[in-house]
Amino acid sequence: MVGHRFLEALGERPHDWQVTVLAEEPRPAYDRVHLTSWFSGVSAAELSLCPPGFADDHGIDLRLGDPAVSIDRAARTVTTRGGAVLGYDALVLATGSYPFVPPVPGADATGCHVYRTIEDLEAIKAGAARARVGAVVGGGLLGLEAAGALRAMGLDTHVVEFAPRLMALQVDDGGGRVLRRAIEDLGVVVHTGAGTSGIETGDDGAVRSMVLSDGTTLDVDLVVFSAGVRPRDRLARDCGLPVGERGGIVVDERCRTADPRIRAIGECALAADGRVYGLVAPGYAMAEAAARELTGAEGSFTGADTSTKLKLLGVDVASFGDALGATPGALDVLYSDSRAGVYKKLVIHPDGRLLGGVLVGDAEAFATLRPLAIGGAPLPVAAEQLILPAAEGGPAGPLVLPDDAVVCSCHNVSKGQIRAAVAEQGCGGLAEVKKCTKAGTGCGSCLKLAGGIVSEALAAAGVQVARGLCEHFAHTRAELYEIVRVKRITGFSPLLAEHGTGAGLGCEICKPAVASILASLGNGHILDGEQGALQDTNDHHLANLQRNGSYSVVPRVPGGEITPQGLITIGEIARDFGLYTKITGGQRIDLFGARVDQLPAVWARLVAAGFESGHAYGKALRTVKSCVGQTWCRFGVQDSVGLAIELELRYRGLRAPHKLKSAVSGCARECAEAQSKDFGVIATAEGWNLYVGGNGGMTPRHADLLAVDLDRPALIRAIDRFLMFYIRTADRLERTAPWLDRLEGGLDHLREVVLEDSLGIAGELDRMMARHVEAYQDEWAAVLADPQRLRRFVSFVNAPGTPDPTVRFVAERDQIRPAGPDEAGHVLIGGSRLEVRTR
Repeated sequence: MVGHRFLEALGERPHDWQVTVLAEEPRPAYDRVHLTSWFSGVSAAELSLCPPGFADDHGIDLRLGDPAVSIDRAARTVTTRGGAVLGYDALVLATGSYPFVPPVPGADATGCHVYRTIEDLEAIKAGAARARVGAVVGGGLLGLEAAGALRAMGLDTHVVEFAPRLMALQVDDGGGRVLRRAIEDLGVVVHTGAGTSGIETGDDGAVRSMVLSDGTTLDVDLVVFSAGVRPRDRLARDCGLPVGERGGIVVDERCRTADPRIRAIGECALAADGRVYGLVAPGYAMAEAAARELTGAEGSFTGADTSTKLKLLGVDVASFGDALGATPGALDVLYSDSRAGVYKKLVIHPDGRLLGGVLVGDAEAFATLRPLAIGGAPLPVAAEQLILPAAEGGPAGPLVLPDDAVVCSCHNVSKGQIRAAVAEQGCGGLAEVKKCTKAGTGCGSCLKLAGGIVSEALAAAGVQVARGLCEHFAHTRAELYEIVRVKRITGFSPLLAEHGTGAGLGCEICKPAVASILASLGNGHILDGEQGALQDTNDHHLANLQRNGSYSVVPRVPGGEITPQGLITIGEIARDFGLYTKITGGQRIDLFGARVDQLPAVWARLVAAGFESGHAYGKALRTVKSCVGQTWCRFGVQDSVGLAIELELRYRGLRAPHKLKSAVSGCARECAEAQSKDFGVIATAEGWNLYVGGNGGMTPRHADLLAVDLDRPALIRAIDRFLMFYIRTADRLERTAPWLDRLEGGLDHLREVVLEDSLGIAGELDRMMARHVEAYQDEWAAVLADPQRLRRFVSFVNAPGTPDPTVRFVAERDQIRPAGPDEAGHVLIGGSRLEVRTR
């Protein structure tokens, strides 16, 4: 990555250099920061940092798979592994680092891997297909990413970390505890304070077990070493260049080694401040400094931001500045909510400056906090305002940042530079600012903050910031909803003609949003007429598109209650069509692997057995989860299953700005997790408590208590009004949690509208829900009954019934999964298989 950034920076300035690149790997530079995404389907081509034609366009002789093996400084030549000898006037070493493997017995056994290159990942994936239990040695950033990859591939996973906590260099004890709890809740077993004593093998030479320093033996058959990296400085050592005591090619502030013709950048270099930087942002800064030097400008590297922000096994983690409070006299400001898995700590200098911090579980404030810490100026607001939840007086936004605060550390772009791009260079939006300044084009963690700064700068310049849904509508989603409702508009075209901007015929933003509005107002089947062309991929086929082009089918199972015959029917369908089956977290059964032309046949079997669409594909109600309640449980005080079924059948098919999830718990023990749902109900001895505005996922939020001890009719009336008010006023793709946070007046205002009818619209909300309930029809059954709608469900319009040969599967754990790009696979035709071999 650093070598490629050097080439980009060199190409951005006039120069006369003839450039040759010697690369060890068989492919051009790619994004190691997001390497783990390869396991979730991102291809090597998508990870590539090198656009097609980059080398030719810049006159670069790119030689892949032929690394340098020696340097002759006297002759100024480099010899490659293939025997080529190349002369140089200037030499830049960007050899990076190599994974450290602890010197323990058995570390080279079959089944032991490192985690560095795409080839490493391919080997891990191949090994995981034959493994049951995996272990990762190292609980740092990359180690936890490796653990997430093993877990995603279905392995029971252990993480072994020698330090007393995970991510010991980035988080403190409090953050480490929250991170560990969150990761263990996902089923990963964590061992801290223990090293690896040895790897034991079987008769076949493959990994059989791992012995830890505390005497524990783990039965594992795959091991990934991710215990840190070491600078790749052998070339420098062999040619007599000075290296650090612990490795790294010694360079000065201009990235020059002891030989002024040789420079070193990135992880192989020991910078002038005595550090080896293992992050991409410092590497980019070194690359840019070296490029400036070689093009006649002044370039220096005196240190860089080592902040990190990433998602580890679904948990947001960030640290910045003096995160561990090493500065003498440093003070802490803490916010911790163990229920929500959130931990935030700010390290404050006695004079009020922000020195650093740790964020676990909620890293939303990272983009604002990091530049404040780097800038070193006194905080413009009280420290607690920067980490408290919005309801408690925080967080502060981009206005608190001084102009010299670095917003994008990857490309060292300040808030002032972003503002100048708007005010002085005429950039009219974030996309133009990205092109102009490169802000947000690295890791992307600063995009939200940069967008806020752009909006502020446009407003300050007297430019009205567009509030509209997109370039085709100047209205917000909520305004369009009211226009459609009041004027009784029934199609996208008349809405665009009467209320559009005239900029075009619509886009991927406004079309699905208007389609959702039309559906929520009862405008017929979503695939009829023009509406069918507005739907996104999932709604278009009433099923969820999967990574290999197949679809998943989720029948509704209200409350999770299903008869034995229903289970048998689903099992028979999965068997006959060769589908992968999985029980979801929402108490339903998901059937994966159906081709588009198979969907109607699958639905026909389900509908005949009494099932209907579960709307897993739609921005609609997904599930109402339930415990067994007082019917079976000795602690239950109400019939939670009965209520869950009633609510799910009442709100099924209700189109909304975002998906909706719900749950009903039969007592305060909360086994159905109702407080993490968009609307949740908990039984009391006197009735039902209603909670709203919660969600799990990327940014968990506990729901707020809206009403207590409601009887059944009052409860349903309150939910009806809450849902219709949300659908009426929320923005596009805005879930109930951020909607409630944004709602003027917050929970109190919502309570007044829903329970006290403060706006005088309660009757109208009641009628709208009544119309939805009365007009509901199963979308699957409606397609099956209409030959015109059925015409959509073919793989090839000119060859109906022909299977798509690109939809391929391989067998795994007695079921199917999508075939990888380099795997031979089969196409399912009914219950049989058509083999497809790929080169």
